[in-house]
Amino acid sequence: MIYIVLVLISFFLTYFIKNYMIKKSFVASVNERSSHTIPTPHGGGIAIAITWFIGLFYLYFIGQIEENLFYALLFGAVISIVSFFDDIYELSPKLRLIIQAIVAIGGLYFLGGFETLTFGIFDIQNPIFTNIFAFFMIIWFINLYNFLDGINGYAGSESLFLAVAGFILFGGNHFLVLAVAVLGFLYWNWNKAKIFMGDVGSTLLGYNVAIFTIYYANQEPTNFWIWIILFSVYWFDATLTLIRRKLNKEKLSQAHKKNAYQRLTQAGWSHYKVTNYSIGLNLVLFSIVYFVSNIFVAFILALIVLVLSMKFVDNKKAFE
Repeated sequence: MIYIVLVLISFFLTYFIKNYMIKKSFVASVNERSSHTIPTPHGGGIAIAITWFIGLFYLYFIGQIEENLFYALLFGAVISIVSFFDDIYELSPKLRLIIQAIVAIGGLYFLGGFETLTFGIFDIQNPIFTNIFAFFMIIWFINLYNFLDGINGYAGSESLFLAVAGFILFGGNHFLVLAVAVLGFLYWNWNKAKIFMGDVGSTLLGYNVAIFTIYYANQEPTNFWIWIILFSVYWFDATLTLIRRKLNKEKLSQAHKKNAYQRLTQAGWSHYKVTNYSIGLNLVLFSIVYFVSNIFVAFILALIVLVLSMKFVDNKKAFE
């Protein structure tokens, strides 16, 4: 029953936010990075965040979420609030990075740090190294999720996939809360979007994925690689694009349209088709995680799938 209530909260909050943003002319303008052609209201991530935190508090009060995970996820409210103001006032990159660093430190503090980074044949348990690695991973996940929130349904469907996959593999009602929080918003963002989530939603979702990765890795070190595979459509595209742009000697802070999903839309694919393609790719990656018992073999197979997928995108629209 609670999940029906939460999805309705997300649905109607998104609807009211959409109308309010239109009334106040808070719309995402079309620029050189945009994949849309019509100014569209943003801020739908407010509905995701409010629904998500209501659900988290509910789980906490009925004792269905561990305290350290609850506080680590709750600390994500900081990044949501700051990103809300960033959506409206466009805060400086330096200020955003400082806030992201604070949030990363806070999340790690509540989780008790990142204990072990395993590579199968050897483990790294030096807390200085593992926590520095986790710190930068959280910041990178926050930003890459924001980078790849660019077409209708893309960021929302990724979160829905991760929530469902997380629930199947690990259990935990926090995944169901995330799923319904995103689902209510996704109705308005799917195919021909009537509202975008904005930074307030994308940064929170990226932070959540990072927290899940560290939390479950602390339970079992190989779980780290499960989350890396599940999230690989995003981090592989964002990381490879960043490396390619660096090799091209481009200014990395400059807006661009060179991510795989953007190049597919430039090649003539609709937002709907690109999003469905990513969902299909995610299902392949989930199948690898689910059916291949050796996680490091699974990671190699996932990398092969990702490389072949990127070659497919390159053939559709070359990286220039």
